[in-house]
Amino acid sequence: MNLVDSCGWLEYFADGPDAAFFAPPLEHTADLLVPSICVLEVFKRVLTERGEGPALQAAAAMQQGLIADLDLPTALAAAGIGNSFGLPLADSVILATARRYKAVIWTQDSHFKNIQGVKYREKTRKKK
Repeated sequence: MNLVDSCGWLEYFADGPDAAFFAPPLEHTADLLVPSICVLEVFKRVLTERGEGPALQAAAAMQQGLIADLDLPTALAAAGIGNSFGLPLADSVILATARRYKAVIWTQDSHFKNIQGVKYREKTRKKK
């Protein structure tokens, strides 16, 4: 299973310079795990920047994968993981979800940089 962090979804939807890094796991939906917190983060950002229509389209695309809702065991695991790694709440939930489903995380979020089971790629800066 693969889990693409919210930043990867946003990069892919915007066809950013690192979209190709995220394309393989996003386009192979049979092995794609999507935490509900990623849907929240992506929907909110797209809603803010582009409006309701594009935000709904983004959420629909994300539902092509297996949606992992935040349940009590994952929430408790996320609290422990967040405490151990010093991660923000959403990142803690993402890591706990990935571990529960034995998924690889694909991300550009530096909070995940040195964590086992993560495919990290530093964000390419846009040229001015």
